[in-house]
Amino acid sequence: MKELNGNIVFRGFLLFFTISFLLVSCDQDSLDTDSETDTQLLSKAETQTEIDNISESLNDIDENIFLSYGSSASSKEIENKEIELNKFMPDCVVITKVITNTHKSITIDYGDGCTTKNDNFLSGKISLDISLDFDSKSASIDYTFDNFYFNNKKIEGDIHKLRSWINENGNPQAIINKDIKIIWEDGSFVTVKGERKREWIEGFENHIWGDNVFLITGTWTVNHKDGNERTVKIIEPLKRKTACRFIVSGVVEIQKNDRVVSVNYGLGDCDDLAIATFNGIDHEIHIRKRK
Repeated sequence: MKELNGNIVFRGFLLFFTISFLLVSCDQDSLDTDSETDTQLLSKAETQTEIDNISESLNDIDENIFLSYGSSASSKEIENKEIELNKFMPDCVVITKVITNTHKSITIDYGDGCTTKNDNFLSGKISLDISLDFDSKSASIDYTFDNFYFNNKKIEGDIHKLRSWINENGNPQAIINKDIKIIWEDGSFVTVKGERKREWIEGFENHIWGDNVFLITGTWTVNHKDGNERTVKIIEPLKRKTACRFIVSGVVEIQKNDRVVSVNYGLGDCDDLAIATFNGIDHEIHIRKRK
């Protein structure tokens, strides 16, 4: 009888321990999901503005290179367009190229670093591989990075772009799939994977880069060094004016489980400000605050 009672007590204790463990685990999962402070949420919003800013700056570089070399068939066309390209590129850049009618291999080398016309500091290399399809009026573009830094943040990974001469709206357009890693000086990093559509809505009729305007839509995932994954979606198209080094309008939503932070880039002014909203409260943030 004593042995039977002992077994009953032991089993009861084991059941109690198991239930307690499950309850603690559930509570911990809840804390992991919902316990981020306002400061942490603001940091995630600021990180997203940097991701957007880096993405669009890289797209500007790629678009300029494509217009100068990728879309041109003759050496005379390339020579004329290089004049405009030199107005955009800093003096330190060395461009090497192997060009045929349907294929272009181009490397942009920023060396040990220099400041661009949009006041960004770049170093290292970007390599582009461009294949043209004149029948479909499109180009397939792959670009990779070799020890490349954007404002002291290292960029790794690959980007694939399908660039169309004209879309259903009569505008040039690019579908961009990226799988990149952005590493800050303090060792923190994010990986970004997903798709953007970039439509060129103004300025493509001439060769003046400064009056160009783009609209960007898309969805992607962002994984942080701490293991947190978030889904990011553009709910109001982002507007990029190449005369400004920042996105000037549009709204992005950052979501993890049931927590949502929105980032509003404003109404068109060229500044480094955005509004992050969560828990019903607006917070002003700076796009280039993180160092």
